[in-house]
Amino acid sequence: MERIEVGILGATGTVGQRFLELLAEHPWFRVTWLAASERSSGKRYGEAVRWKLPTPLPEGFAALPLSPAVPGGQTPRVIFAALDTEIALELEPRFAAAGCAVISNSSAFRMDRATPLVIPEVNAEHLALLAGQRWPAGGFMVTNPNCSAMGLVLALKPLEIAFGIESVFVTTMQAVSGAGYPGVPSLDILGNVVPFVRNEEEKMVAETAKLLGTYRDGEVTPLGLRMTAHCNRVPVEDGHTESVSCKLGTAATREEVLAAWRQFCPLAGLGLPTAPAQPVEYLEGEDRPQPRLDRMRGRGMAAAVGRLRPCTLLDWKFTVLSHNTIRGAAGAALLNAELLHSQGRLQGPRARA
Repeated sequence: MERIEVGILGATGTVGQRFLELLAEHPWFRVTWLAASERSSGKRYGEAVRWKLPTPLPEGFAALPLSPAVPGGQTPRVIFAALDTEIALELEPRFAAAGCAVISNSSAFRMDRATPLVIPEVNAEHLALLAGQRWPAGGFMVTNPNCSAMGLVLALKPLEIAFGIESVFVTTMQAVSGAGYPGVPSLDILGNVVPFVRNEEEKMVAETAKLLGTYRDGEVTPLGLRMTAHCNRVPVEDGHTESVSCKLGTAATREEVLAAWRQFCPLAGLGLPTAPAQPVEYLEGEDRPQPRLDRMRGRGMAAAVGRLRPCTLLDWKFTVLSHNTIRGAAGAALLNAELLHSQGRLQGPRARA
């Protein structure tokens, strides 16, 4: 199969680097275009980037030129966007209007009524919203959720399917890489917990309800659950850990809850290269999951869940961990692109919805 040419907006940042790492040997996509800030435009990627991942800069990317962040004749139709929200609000519509399929990691359009907010295992049917987008030349926009909502929703979806969910109480312990580079100053975070991540609690509540919502007649109705979130930044490099309590719609035993997670494999048979074989992995150890030990489950794409036990306030409580820059960012957008391609939405001379 001839690989599809793709580009990356925000290529030098933390999430942009993850995109390159994940796309280096991808069987379906080939990176041919990179863009970053104006000060980097015209430089070779290897000259402009401060590569911070533990893996080496993939061979071949260092020599790629950094283009201006504007759509033009050399811009591929498929664009992965790793932009700050303010910049995304301006740039992502420009690329969609130029006929690009914009697959975004930013929060700029997640709650837009016409923009699908998608986790493929959870709400692939929400891609039907693309039919209502009216960008010229077949362009469109799709986005993935906040990195803290990702692991939570993967763990909740099987329970919502099997039993329904009425209430959720969640406390997050979020890695510093979620703040980008250079992130949180060392004297603020070392030996400390910062009990505030700007806008994070609001995003978690709104995005969870939309992701678990129902698509019908051209719109998504958010799930009517009661939810509260407490978000904290902790001195962990990668991996968001969350303590969750939930009230189910119908009673369930421990064995039934575990079976719901174990049987949750909605992408089986689609052959999506980045999809984990088991999107929710339950760990039996009494002190698991832990970021250092478990964040790379499913090559960083699985949600690791553990410590399921009765909750005296609601019904059940458990711990969930997910890799925030892989499953919660670049890997999430890449999996969305694979799903779009499997549905024929990236094929042809122009991306089409």
